[in-house]
Amino acid sequence: MDAQQWHILPPDLVELQIGQVDLLLAMYPDEITFDENSRGILDILRDTDDARSKVAVKLTPSISLILDLPIAMAEEDAPISRTLRLDIGVPFGYSGKLPPAEPPSVKVRVQQPNWMSKAATSQLTAEIPEDEDLLGTIEFIREAAAEHLAEMKKEMTVDTATADAGPLVRVWFYFPSISTRSKRDDFIKYAPSYQLTGFLYAGKPGLLCVEGGSQSIDDYMKFIKTESWGDIPAHHKKVSERHREKCEKRVFPDMTEITDTVGERRGQRANRGDMKAIEEWLVERGLGDAFTKVLM
Repeated sequence: MDAQQWHILPPDLVELQIGQVDLLLAMYPDEITFDENSRGILDILRDTDDARSKVAVKLTPSISLILDLPIAMAEEDAPISRTLRLDIGVPFGYSGKLPPAEPPSVKVRVQQPNWMSKAATSQLTAEIPEDEDLLGTIEFIREAAAEHLAEMKKEMTVDTATADAGPLVRVWFYFPSISTRSKRDDFIKYAPSYQLTGFLYAGKPGLLCVEGGSQSIDDYMKFIKTESWGDIPAHHKKVSERHREKCEKRVFPDMTEITDTVGERRGQRANRGDMKAIEEWLVERGLGDAFTKVLM
């Protein structure tokens, strides 16, 4: 847009915009940098020389500053702190015949840091609320980035625990029959404690898939058999490991039961599994070969 089309905001709105900048400077005195042009224009706008301000705004209707926003998690065991660079543009001009009744929104752009993917950065930027003032926007970004750090730490913890427990593997267990609700629930309940993911399909037959550290899976199954199944006679604890394979990454985000969501139940007690549906479900997840190895 032609610079001559820009007009300086009314004095009260200029004062509000300067107030936002000053508050930001007070909160982050060591984290904000200006380029020389923006600092000079801000100094002019602070003066009461209306003529100079008009000329300055016509040439540069918005001043730019950079905020290196500290992002931290207060964790005693493993504190994580990062910096997120924000490009901030504070408008002091408007175009058109009539001045606005409210100050124009401050523009905030998130620069991609080395600890956040391009997709995550774009998502964060897209979620910034448009109706917030500058401080509200910065607080939103800080909280969202802190949540991202929390997820990073969670993944690091899982990866470390998995590494300590041996190579990442996927193990398949076969049950001639598994139906007791409390026993099924325990598979789901205790899996997170061992950093395990996968699924349980109950019925006749039953199928359990577990992803995680090799030793963690062994410890998990030992716990299930001795604690969860402690009241079951030994000859009824029928479960066999059918297949164990190394895997580069997990397919499942958590441990869940899929009994009522995959296929149809058959039999007098509706406890006969739909093996064809299970096979198709596994194929969709790139695990079709496992069906043959485990159930055929």
